Amino acid sequence: MRILVIEDEISLNKSIIDKLNEFGYQTDSSENFKDGEYYIGIRHYDLVLASWNLSDGDGSELINIIKQKSPRTSIVIMSSKTDKETEIKALKVGADDFIKKPLDFDILLARIEARLRLGGTNVIKIEDLIIDPDEEKITYKEQDIELKGKPFEVLTHLARHSDQIVSKEQLLDAIWEEPELVTPNVIEVAINQIRQKMDKPLNISTIETVRRRGYRFCFPKKS
Repeated sequence: MRILVIEDEISLNKSIIDKLNEFGYQTDSSENFKDGEYYIGIRHYDLVLASWNLSDGDGSELINIIKQKSPRTSIVIMSSKTDKETEIKALKVGADDFIKKPLDFDILLARIEARLRLGGTNVIKIEDLIIDPDEEKITYKEQDIELKGKPFEVLTHLARHSDQIVSKEQLLDAIWEEPELVTPNVIEVAINQIRQKMDKPLNISTIETVRRRGYRFCFPKKS
């Protein structure tokens, strides 16, 4: 499960990230609205934990951006404001939960677990092809496909953005924890494994190369 934390109080941000990592969550951290918006644009999150009042942006606008990009992503808002009007507004504009500061980390973790249990499915189903990111499992016409690790993540990311051409740089940013430490060639290796382990044996085509621009998910092939 991947969680994005958007909190401009640096010490609190770090404390939240440390606690989430301790409990096995994958995390990204943003200390402002702008960086949070960037992460939301390049990665899929199961849950976003965000401060209602950020120095460079408004909580309601952030919720709108998340809902447009990924409607199934759960949103938990944190706020030092204790009035019920703020809580009602956050929930009405699309937040799934509202937690008041100062935070009780035990309660925070319990609320996050509850939201993730209630969250919508992440399964991608396109005709006979089913991709289950949570189980790292692919089936085609009820046949299991052995594709794991980074090739699986590349395929999943492209399938989620099937209407877009995704560049190598965007794939590196979205999937690799430290993209600056790897070369773009790792994308080519992952794409080749998808084609060798999945496309060729099944006689299908899932990813097309768009010259000088990147890759596009192409299953089923449009006529």
